[in-house]
Amino acid sequence: MTDRWLAIKVEPSGDPKPVIDALFAAGSQGIQEQGTAIITHFPPGTSAGEIESAIRSADANAEITSELAPAADWSQWRASVGEHRIGKLTIAPPWMESDDPMRVIIDPAMAFGTGEHATTRGVVRLMQQLSPMPGRVADLGAGSAVLAICAAKLGASRVTAIELDPDAIGNAEENVAANSVTEAVRVIQGDAAVLLPLISPVDLILANIISSVLLDLLSPIAESLSEGGHAILSGILAEEREMMTDALTRAGWRIVSEDVEENWWSVMVRLQQ
Repeated sequence: MTDRWLAIKVEPSGDPKPVIDALFAAGSQGIQEQGTAIITHFPPGTSAGEIESAIRSADANAEITSELAPAADWSQWRASVGEHRIGKLTIAPPWMESDDPMRVIIDPAMAFGTGEHATTRGVVRLMQQLSPMPGRVADLGAGSAVLAICAAKLGASRVTAIELDPDAIGNAEENVAANSVTEAVRVIQGDAAVLLPLISPVDLILANIISSVLLDLLSPIAESLSEGGHAILSGILAEEREMMTDALTRAGWRIVSEDVEENWWSVMVRLQQ
C-alpha cells in the first residue's frame, strides 16, 4: 500500500458538471477548476481504473490524467478554496468564517456548490436583482444547498432544497445548520420533477443543473410557480444560449435578465402573461 494520494486531472469534452458529479459520487472530497480542467485528489489505495471508469460513464471523450501525489496536496487544495463576494453575500469555506450575517459558510465536501463555480455565482447575482426577495423558494439539484442558504440569507422565509443524490444530503444539512437557517431551509432527497409539484406554489425556483435536465423540468417548473413568479436557470454553456432561448420561448417563457461569466450563461425567466 502507498501513502501517496491519487491526483486526477480531467479535461471534459463538454459540460463539466456531469464529470464533477461523477467525481463526487466516486468519493472526491472537493474539486479545483484550473481553466477548463478539473483537478481532484483521492486518498491512498484508491483504484485509478475505477475512477477513470466513473469519469468515462459521465463523459466518454474526456481527457484523463492520473498520477500519485503526496498527501500534502490535499491541504494545498484546501488552502486554494477562497471566499467569493457576490453582491450582498460572501460565500466562504468554514476556515474563513466571520461574524458577517450575510456570509454563507459552505463546507466543500461531497456536494457541488462552493462558490468556486461560475454557475453558482451567476444564480446568486441574478437572485439579488429581485427586491424584495420572494418568500417561497425551491432549489432544484441543491447539492451543498448553497443557493438555498443564499435565498434564506436574502430574506426568503420558506426554502425547499431538493437533491437527488443521497450522498449530498448530509453535507447540505450540515451547511444549513452552520448558517443558522434551519427554520427557513428544509432539505429533502428525491426527484425534483416529482417533488416540486408537491410543494407548489412557490415564488422563485432555482435550478443549477445541466441543460438537458433543465429542458425536461421546464413544464413542472411552470406548473409550480405562483402567478408572477420567477425561475433562475444555470448550468448552461454560453454556446447553448440560442438553443435554450428558443426552447424557453416555445414553452411560453420570457427572459427577464441574463448573466454570463467565463463560458457559462445563467438566466432569469418568467412566464409570459
